[in-house]
Amino acid sequence: MKPLKPWLAFAQQLDVLQARGLEVEDRAAALDYLERLGYYRLSGYWYPLRAIDAQASAAQGKAVRLDSFVPGSRFEDVVRLYVFDKKLRLLALDALERIEMAVRVDVAHLLGKRDPAAHENPACLHGNFAKKHIARGPDAGKTQHQLWLAKYHSMLHRARKEPFVVHHQQQYGALPIWAAVEVWDFGLLSKLFAGMQHADQEHIATLYGAPSGQAFAQWLRSLNFIRNVSAHHSRLWNINVVERAPVPAHWPAALDNARPFFYFCLMRHLLGVICPRSTWGQRVTDLLEKEFPNTRSAQLTLQDFGALEGWADALPWKQER
Repeated sequence: MKPLKPWLAFAQQLDVLQARGLEVEDRAAALDYLERLGYYRLSGYWYPLRAIDAQASAAQGKAVRLDSFVPGSRFEDVVRLYVFDKKLRLLALDALERIEMAVRVDVAHLLGKRDPAAHENPACLHGNFAKKHIARGPDAGKTQHQLWLAKYHSMLHRARKEPFVVHHQQQYGALPIWAAVEVWDFGLLSKLFAGMQHADQEHIATLYGAPSGQAFAQWLRSLNFIRNVSAHHSRLWNINVVERAPVPAHWPAALDNARPFFYFCLMRHLLGVICPRSTWGQRVTDLLEKEFPNTRSAQLTLQDFGALEGWADALPWKQER
């Protein structure tokens, strides 16, 4: 194994970047950003500005970057991309909060009518989720519902001092589903939806214009991935989405479900159902059109975000305005 890289003072870090060809117009400002944000975090934003090693890329069949920067690359562009990405994450969290709250209510209202403790009752859920035992691995012998309940009770314990939790535990010994949803995170919500009976999934999916309950379950898993990236302050604008939802049949086939733009289209579609008068879509449009950095070397493009050519006037983005 290689030894760990040596520690460098902030000024030395900036010297390295300049030696590799990154232009720094305001050294004091650049040092300030390095001190507040860190070299490693910013490195994800200057990575697209690094030159490509043509020979190594051809040999490995993928883009291999050199340490040196494409001529014309500026530290200022790195900072602008970081700020753009931060605003993009905040817009994602804004939409996802409203989506999560709305779906929580729908799940709790539907299942609660059947049983106030439906989330803890296997009979209210799909057999594959509540009765089928995991065959191998560390969770062998357990059901997915049992794993879900363990996570739920962990979250409930964390919220044990919340007044509504104290009240229900003291008065009833448990929380009804319409109160329990208040301690769930997006991941717990998406997993329970995936474990609901097919007819229940279809009912809720129809409310949101999803092709099927199964498709809506995958939408929620994918949006939970976007939520986690955004909530943990990770780079979002060109991330490779691991939890991928299928592109709806009536949407452009050119949409890339490995890139974030497709999931912003999903968020816009869902907000059109939840709060049709929301200006969220216009705020995203303004951010993409006005604040995405235009570099001298043209190394940064919205295609890496997954935006189609003419995206602002194309379906499904225009359709959801």
